[in-house]
Amino acid sequence: MAEQAALPAAGGPARWLARFDEGLASVALALMVLLPLAEIALRPLMGRGIENASVLVQHLGLLLAMFGAVAAERHGHLSTLGSSLGQLGSERSRAWVQAFAKGSAALLCGMLALASWRFVASEIEGAQTLAYGLPVWWVQAGMPLGFALLGFKLGLRCAPGLLARLALGLTLPLGGWLLAAAGDGQGGLLWPALALLLLALLAGAPVFAVLGGLALALFWSDGLPLASIALSHYQITVNPSLPALPLFTLAGLVMARTGAAQRLGTLFVALFGGGARGTVLAAAVLCSAFTAFTGGSGVTILALGGLLLPLLRNAGYPEQRGIGLVTSASALGVLLAPSVPLIMYAVIARVPIMDMFLAGLLPALVMVACLLLFGGFLRGGGSAPATPASRPNARQAMAAAWTAKWEILAPVVAIGSLASGLATPTESAALTAAYALLTQALAHRELGWRRLARCLSECAQLIGGVMLILGMALALTNFLVDAGIPDRAVEWVQGAIPNKYLFLLALCAFLFVAAALMEIFAAIAVLVPLLLPLALAYGIDPVHFGIIFLAAMEVGFLCPPAGMNIYFAAAMFGKSIRYVASAVLPAMLAIFVGTLLIALLPGLSLGLAALMR
Repeated sequence: MAEQAALPAAGGPARWLARFDEGLASVALALMVLLPLAEIALRPLMGRGIENASVLVQHLGLLLAMFGAVAAERHGHLSTLGSSLGQLGSERSRAWVQAFAKGSAALLCGMLALASWRFVASEIEGAQTLAYGLPVWWVQAGMPLGFALLGFKLGLRCAPGLLARLALGLTLPLGGWLLAAAGDGQGGLLWPALALLLLALLAGAPVFAVLGGLALALFWSDGLPLASIALSHYQITVNPSLPALPLFTLAGLVMARTGAAQRLGTLFVALFGGGARGTVLAAAVLCSAFTAFTGGSGVTILALGGLLLPLLRNAGYPEQRGIGLVTSASALGVLLAPSVPLIMYAVIARVPIMDMFLAGLLPALVMVACLLLFGGFLRGGGSAPATPASRPNARQAMAAAWTAKWEILAPVVAIGSLASGLATPTESAALTAAYALLTQALAHRELGWRRLARCLSECAQLIGGVMLILGMALALTNFLVDAGIPDRAVEWVQGAIPNKYLFLLALCAFLFVAAALMEIFAAIAVLVPLLLPLALAYGIDPVHFGIIFLAAMEVGFLCPPAGMNIYFAAAMFGKSIRYVASAVLPAMLAIFVGTLLIALLPGLSLGLAALMR
């Protein structure tokens, strides 16, 4: 996660105009909550709901993705792999490297804007309507507009002077537009483009721009229409299951920004008892469970770090090991419902979301146990005076559970409404988001209008950045699938690794390397379509493969350059990245052991779902 200086905001109307993207994305997100709730209420009352409600919500997701990404750029939340080249040379040379990264991304955004416009133009001819006579292309036009705005904003960051910034902000995306228009369908050289994209990635260009540029280069080199890239982005953004992502993320952010974390912390400490061991158990389980809702484990560190580290220190636990525990345990909620990566895998692999929810439960417990045992976090060794160990206190636990009753019921609302068949995945996510909003606003009175606006904005930025990566990655994988790359990979790997268990071992090792280099959402979108056919060829169930994949990806949160937990923890606890990285080294080994156990014991992933059936 790269941080960059935000552009200075003007006052008055100019300031609101500059934040138009943020407001539009937040309104789209709010409507994504309200429309499914209205649909649920109207069906029994009037016999019919809102016209094309689910399709409306999906297309609101498109607006959320595009304009949330524009807001994410302004706040410095577009994901990069860091600037390896930017660490070299003088301050002047580093400025040139940054300008190259931003300028390349601005140029690519212009090309993506042209590709998107070509797609929208074809949709205008089709004259399809969304609902109540609203043309579909009105919403689809958010794609070229969003890419053009992104290109403009990235171009503004390429120079210090106002006139130079404006000139680059206009000319770079325009140049990309004209370049794409001139070469669309004509064919071109691939290797020079690949070399420039690699340089841009190392210089710190956003991941979505590099993936989109790679897709552009491949389609261009084969003389294929660039509108196919925009079509892939549109298809993944309006996928029927995808609105669950921002809605569950919003529920988690609301809980992270209110006092829910402290109430749950009190409950878990009472359940597991005092002293170092009880506090360690409480911290590990609480961080894992909280991450399942927040959607991003970095948010868990921000929400719980200030609460749990003092508790661990007071129990006589060494500070560095406590930081390592909180940082690494916050990566383990990926396997617990309703985790965003869990839903994303179900969407990409086309398996039932409920199956993934059930499949992740036991493996998540295995990963927590491996973290505590193989990571060495159950050992003491602190020199500070420790609070005396105490057994779990039933009376205190009951009192804490009553105080945190609304938070405890949130998973029941999320999973119960879906498992019972009363709600679709989107409606279940909307119910959960509304439940979180209402309980924190009315029951606890901790969610005012200003904090609600902040939660909507943060969710829009997070989802916008993720959706851009997914859209570009899907275009890339569609090209690779059409080129027959997965089929060739199946043949080659089966020839080289005839044994299923050797394949699982090689798969775990490969995923560990990939997790260190790729953000989890990009890895899901790029690698799952390529690796899933391999897994199926070895007789591995797609649900089991998904749990293996996500378990291995958890190490990516702890390993630079993609390990955002390292950066969040360093900022939260005021320590260097090297200090935090050394604190989580034992956890990386523990996660690898846990992933191997999950891979070799398919019953952990498939047993619960089979039992329920």
